[in-house]
Amino acid sequence: MRIFLVRHGEADAEAPEGLGDEARALTAKARASTAAHFASLAERIGPISLVLTSPLVRTVQTAQLLSTILKHEGTLRVHRCLLPDMPVGAVTPVIDDHTGENIVLVGHQPSMGALATHLLGIQSFPKQVNPGTIIAIERPDSTEPGAAPAPAKLLFFAAPGQQVLDVIQ
Repeated sequence: MRIFLVRHGEADAEAPEGLGDEARALTAKARASTAAHFASLAERIGPISLVLTSPLVRTVQTAQLLSTILKHEGTLRVHRCLLPDMPVGAVTPVIDDHTGENIVLVGHQPSMGALATHLLGIQSFPKQVNPGTIIAIERPDSTEPGAAPAPAKLLFFAAPGQQVLDVIQ
């Protein structure tokens, strides 16, 4: 199973008048730069079976951009487990329901860094997760009944405008 954790692209600093933070959209510049960043990684990502996103406008827009770039015609679902204030463990059942698939989770920071830390079994994530960053993780599909889950491993870390890293320290 491969899990791609994506932090939404850069959003407008202010919400539209009369609306809250959840309505902040991607900036025009972010739409272009995020799409270019995703396009540069499309071959590394490959086919995916599910895109799951936080319900906030900026994450839905980011998920739509990524789906378009990857030519993903399958499911794009909104899920509350990816809201900024949800605990990391809230997304675990969703991941477990898609064992054996390649999935994208589009969310916020610090949630994406915390989820990467959780999945990789490390104390803290050593890199800043900027808007538009993709953290690719491979998790073993199955374990022996009753055995501790095998650790996941980092496939790559890709922050916009930076070299893609296969190892992070």
